[in-house]
Amino acid sequence: MTIDLKPEQQRVIDLAVQSGAYHNPGEVLDQAFEIIREQLDLEDWMLGQREEVAAHIAAGFAQAERGELIDGDVAVEILRRRRAERMKPRV
Repeated sequence: MTIDLKPEQQRVIDLAVQSGAYHNPGEVLDQAFEIIREQLDLEDWMLGQREEVAAHIAAGFAQAERGELIDGDVAVEILRRRRAERMKPRV
């Protein structure tokens, strides 16, 4: 298959190879396609989770309307701890 690239596309590929991060243009394109594939998978996941996410948002607004709020700094700390827990290696 032959693909005609726009000059800007060719320049980006050339710069990526020149950076040393990629050995050849094929590796650059492989990485680009992988990123696109991941984005499409994420979009599929988000569509599948749409109702659940909407329910969480609605619950959060209802809590806020009832005055059930958390200080911003406290909320950030809670999120940091949750992230740290998720990042721990599982045995």
